[in-house]
Amino acid sequence: MRILLVEDDSQLGESLEAALRLEQYAVDWLRSGDPVRATLGATPYDLLILDLGLPGIPGMQVLRQLRADKHQLPVLLLTARNTLADKVDGLDSGADDFLTKPFEMDELFARIRSLLRRKTEHKSTQLQVAGITLDPVDRLVSFEDEQLDLTAREYAILEILMRNAGRFVSRARLEEGIYSWGEEVGSNTVEVYISRLRKRFGGEMIETMRGVGYRIPS
Repeated sequence: MRILLVEDDSQLGESLEAALRLEQYAVDWLRSGDPVRATLGATPYDLLILDLGLPGIPGMQVLRQLRADKHQLPVLLLTARNTLADKVDGLDSGADDFLTKPFEMDELFARIRSLLRRKTEHKSTQLQVAGITLDPVDRLVSFEDEQLDLTAREYAILEILMRNAGRFVSRARLEEGIYSWGEEVGSNTVEVYISRLRKRFGGEMIETMRGVGYRIPS
């Protein structure tokens, strides 16, 4: 799953980016509110972590613009303000949750999991295709009732393919799902992980169409 982090504090932003990547999330980090709207319009995200005290467009204004655009992306606000009025204002403006600085990483991760569950509660959380079951919230994968231990990038590619079962997914789209901004893209990374997934699920599980992409049959 992909998270957009908007935080102007360099030390905190670096810590959050590293911690979220260790939790196997793809993370893109912005340091001001100005590019948020355009970024969300260009890239699909599962969650926005938004600081209120931003340079450029303030975080609260970013949030209000987002909701005025009818964007349903879950938003977790980060702020040093801890008054009841600040929290009420944030929630009334469309935030889904509120975390006051300083906070523990474990609490942040728990709130992220809660928001992602809430996002998918109106539909089946688990994805099931061709004997594979994938739980995108708890990040568990099983095949023919046996739980598997996938690497972060194996998991990310499998999730994209399963969400698009029956349709070919381009190599560029898969790269987008496994790399955060600033990471060097390996020339054959996707092919390496596709090969690993085929070894786990069988060579016929993932189809290739040269010049088009990969798919798991629905």
